[in-house]
Amino acid sequence: MQAKLIESTEIAPEVRHFVFEVPEVEKFTFVPGQFVSMNQVINGKKITRAYSLASAPSETNRFELCLNLVHEGLLSPRLFEMQPGERVEIRPPLGMFVLRNPPRDTIFIATGTGIAPFRSILKAQLNASSQAFTLVFGVRHESHVMYRAEFEEMAREFPHFRFMPTLSRPTESWTGRSGHVQAHLQEAIGERRDVDVFLCGLKLMVDDVRNILKE
Repeated sequence: MQAKLIESTEIAPEVRHFVFEVPEVEKFTFVPGQFVSMNQVINGKKITRAYSLASAPSETNRFELCLNLVHEGLLSPRLFEMQPGERVEIRPPLGMFVLRNPPRDTIFIATGTGIAPFRSILKAQLNASSQAFTLVFGVRHESHVMYRAEFEEMAREFPHFRFMPTLSRPTESWTGRSGHVQAHLQEAIGERRDVDVFLCGLKLMVDDVRNILKE
């Protein structure tokens, strides 16, 4: 199937929020946390890349992505050049990076555009009667805290949602948490051992946090 670009908006330096629609279906169905694969023939070779969906499922045929520009990459530069109305080939959503059933209190730990699947899950699942969620979001600079206003609004509306952004390269004006996400695991988890923890972002972070959690 094909997806048509509706709009793309820069939400951080070299990071864009994309809105696509799939004209051949009335409703684009997926589970929050899944990914969509995009295909493009580049220099005579078919390139496939998987991108986490950043939107909640809806009654429409639209979906959203959050992508960073990889200058040496093969597909992201092409996507960043796309204009509204242009199309790209996709495969139906897949993936098991989804909430467990029955759900438990959940901690999300993300770096960079690893925030995408957690935005999808939170927009779909967070409500007055949902389980508690904590989001630890690590980026380098304050300008890279994507969807900040959305998460702050969620935290104001729902007392059982904690938003914990942390900067590894803060300026003097930053009054929030600093350092890498690893430094804030104890605050996020406390003494609880009955929570689910989801990790998405840089491989080094994921490996490091996984080892800390195992200990």
